[in-house]
Amino acid sequence: MHAATLTRRMFWGQSPKRVVNICFLVVLICSALFTWRELIVLQHAYATSQRNGLENVAIGLDRHLQFSLDKLLFYRNAMQLALAQPLNTDISRRMLADFEAQRDEHTWQLLGNNHRSMPMNGVSDAFVNQSKLLHRDESRLAGELSAALEFGYLMHLSGGGGGGNGELQQSSWYTSRAGFFIASDIAPGAPALLPAYYHQVTRPWFFEQSPEKNQTRDVVWFYLYDPVRNVQTLTASVPLDYQHYWYGVVAMDFPVATINRYLQQIVDDADKGEVYLFDSRFRAIASSQDAPAADTLFDSVDMARLAGEVEKSSQGGIRFDTRYVSWQKLNNFSGVLISVHSIEQSMQAEFGTITVVLMAFWTLFLAMLLVSWLMIRRMVDKMTQLQNKLTWQAWYDPLTRLYNRGAFFERAQVLVETAEKHHAPYSLIQFDLDHFKSINDRYGHQAGDRVLRHAGTLLAALLREGDIAGRVGGEEFCVLLPNTELDEATQFAERVRARLNAREILLSPTTSLRFSASFGVSSSAEAGIYAFEKLQAIADDRLYKAKQGGRNQVCAD
Repeated sequence: MHAATLTRRMFWGQSPKRVVNICFLVVLICSALFTWRELIVLQHAYATSQRNGLENVAIGLDRHLQFSLDKLLFYRNAMQLALAQPLNTDISRRMLADFEAQRDEHTWQLLGNNHRSMPMNGVSDAFVNQSKLLHRDESRLAGELSAALEFGYLMHLSGGGGGGNGELQQSSWYTSRAGFFIASDIAPGAPALLPAYYHQVTRPWFFEQSPEKNQTRDVVWFYLYDPVRNVQTLTASVPLDYQHYWYGVVAMDFPVATINRYLQQIVDDADKGEVYLFDSRFRAIASSQDAPAADTLFDSVDMARLAGEVEKSSQGGIRFDTRYVSWQKLNNFSGVLISVHSIEQSMQAEFGTITVVLMAFWTLFLAMLLVSWLMIRRMVDKMTQLQNKLTWQAWYDPLTRLYNRGAFFERAQVLVETAEKHHAPYSLIQFDLDHFKSINDRYGHQAGDRVLRHAGTLLAALLREGDIAGRVGGEEFCVLLPNTELDEATQFAERVRARLNAREILLSPTTSLRFSASFGVSSSAEAGIYAFEKLQAIADDRLYKAKQGGRNQVCAD
């Protein structure tokens, strides 16, 4: 053993160059591993950035489509309500009389109140009788014409159904199987009403809404060429049914050129690459302007691979040679957004710069001494510890280890916005400790601190996953319970009250203390109020009632 020790000493003491080489090799290996790891993280961050960027584009497009689809369904629902309760006014009776006088004409147009409604355009009985798809049911016709009159009012009030206020749709219309239609882009006195109606009832968005072809009776999207306007359009249509009878179709169209312009507006220069909108059949129907044609980007093998990956997940990314492709499915359209980013674009963007800097840093790092590297690592460790400590102090109350006032309100606002977005209830509990000032006066502030720590520990133990609690005043606490009705929140508050009141705190070998708390509970489900400040004010009022009622109780009304 002594010989081995002597040999080791000779090896390290008599070969300084070897020691330097070994140290340099260690530094080289560590730096290579570190750089490799950073490159993997950077690659992951790049992929995440591309997906997040595309997700933002998808959210924006979805928001516009949701607004338009809500309007479309509102039109359909309003028509169904109007069919259930038809109008009986001078205007509606005059319109029905005008229809009876004109129904045998080749084409006709009912203007109603031209300043408040859209014109109603139609064809003759003879034309309707020529088609098996069309049907003019005399027992339902008066009610449908009256409902269509209200539909015209609604379209007029909503700006004509066109793409105002940044909307993507160009026009809206109702096409009836009874031989008439109302459209936002048909003006009074417009000619060629018969070709217009024939064009509508022979389009897939109309005849594929029959009960046999659309059994779910939901909104269906169609990607079509419009020969009348010589444009490609996306058309969303929904059938109008009432009492198991198919009356017609409510629809609106979105010109592809408008979607192209919108995609270009929200894509940030070359950093986001090219963005394409594909339909459910994986056909490229729209893209950001100046983007290459989609069929030139992928061969049949790549397209099949991409389609398979998109089928598995609603969001993701995949690499094709020198391109990174990410996708994001839309919620309000049966299709997917796809972003294509080339390696040239990535090198010109922020991540390319970071990669170059990282490689330069690794080359420079080879010349650094091991001692310097250890010093830097030690400094980083201390800075991390300090940052973690400061972060904790900024968010938490040191006595109760619950959220402090500012952190609680900030976190609560996020949960409230989430609840309001999903129309989910949430409840607030406001409570404070009874006679806390007298505890401080009688037993001292150290006893008061022990009471606060005990209350915070007990409350934290009762919280469910997703609940948050904070100390928002001297002896005042607030609890937010997501997805919780008033009754359940009241039961939770009662459990906390009972636990607080059930245990005594040992202040000294001869002194113990039992304390209680008063609670006020409020819930968004009471009156559909989601404003945090209002619910907190309600809970605070109920807390005051609990104190006025004798303390050590829960008030929820």
